[in-house]
Amino acid sequence: MTSLGPYASFIVTSYALVAATVLILIGWIALDYRHQKERLRELETSGVTRRSGRQATEI
Repeated sequence: MTSLGPYASFIVTSYALVAATVLILIGWIALDYRHQKERLRELETSGVTRRSGRQATEI
């Protein structure tokens, strides 16, 4: 740590906080993705269809 100079603790803490924030965001996105997939599956089983899933001749 001495090679980072007198601000070593600030630098290490900053990088650790950024890494923790990025990991939290990745986890949040993964959980939201699973939730959205489940919600879409529920909608499709209830009969709601996506417009993007139709053929051009059906429009």
